[in-house]
Amino acid sequence: MSRLHHDSIEQDMSADLFRNRLSGLLSRWSHSPDNAITGGKNRPVLEDFADLSPTGKIIGKLEALHACLRLAGVVVWVPLSVGFEALLLPIPGVLKIRWTRVIWGVLCRLLDLDIKMIGQPVGTVGGKKGRARGERPIIYVANHSSWLDIPVLGTKIYSVFVAKGDIERWPIMGLVSKIGRTIFVSRNRSTTGRERDEMITRLATGDNLILFPEGTSSDGSRVLPFMSTFFAIAKLPRLPKNAPALDMPSYPAGLTPLIQPISLVYDRLEGLPVTRTNRAVFAWYGDMDLGPHVWQFLKRRNKRATILMHPPLAPEDFPSRKALANAAWSAVAYGAAALRQNSDTVSGWQPLDSRATADAQNTGAECPAQKSISVVA
Repeated sequence: MSRLHHDSIEQDMSADLFRNRLSGLLSRWSHSPDNAITGGKNRPVLEDFADLSPTGKIIGKLEALHACLRLAGVVVWVPLSVGFEALLLPIPGVLKIRWTRVIWGVLCRLLDLDIKMIGQPVGTVGGKKGRARGERPIIYVANHSSWLDIPVLGTKIYSVFVAKGDIERWPIMGLVSKIGRTIFVSRNRSTTGRERDEMITRLATGDNLILFPEGTSSDGSRVLPFMSTFFAIAKLPRLPKNAPALDMPSYPAGLTPLIQPISLVYDRLEGLPVTRTNRAVFAWYGDMDLGPHVWQFLKRRNKRATILMHPPLAPEDFPSRKALANAAWSAVAYGAAALRQNSDTVSGWQPLDSRATADAQNTGAECPAQKSISVVA
């Protein structure tokens, strides 16, 4: 009798354990960004189920120690490097531009984030001497899925970021961005003209810019449509003959900007390919809290981002800024989709049919596979 009673208790405990685990799985699933029922509105869960075994506890403590050491390195590096850059700001020349790239590069190393680059930026370090030599300014346009996009791109490209004003108030990232001469923009109509003029002036006097034309960050599984307003500084309005000049800066003859699309994908985690299930380790979007996301990211090892540089686009080759935005989106979306397949060989993209790319952007479909330039990773 006692044996039967004991078996009954074990069965009840097993049933309770199964129900608890199933409940946890359903809770995680309902918060997943990929869940069609919730529409991806809730924040994804980044924590894995806790391993309460002795080995699991040891691994958890080692991960926390790893994160603490990296966070300490970041806290030490950022004030020292930013303080040095502050001393460089009054000095003419491009030394401050070069040093900003060093800041971001060391920061990525401290975050244990490797960067693989396919292709090359068409822009140089720039500066007034570069413009005097006839070097056209470059506007780099990239997809946006995380706060990590800024240090990753800043490590490989001589440029200045255009970022939303909220970033200016972020700890660490805001400080580095501000000293790095980032152009902060608000979505206030009263400041739009001033912000536009600042971007044109910076391009004309030696800087290259990085824009995120999606206007927000995504979950990393697709590229959101590009807003054509971001391309207004590359394709200034044409004025009728005898019309009065606009009260705004302009580019010197022959020095209008080129657009270079960039596809950025985070494709390695713990040395393995990133899948849809763990993409949230990198992607930061929606109402996700920054602090917990950074902490979970620091606990992971062997991470990698891959950058694909596409051939540049000349704004004068497109009839409107909407057509230019569609072509840039198609290049970025095509490259990001290829990189997410974890292929060793991908192709850069060049537009042929702006109408087809516009249809793909509006419907959310994969962009058309048009003329491509093979690039081996």
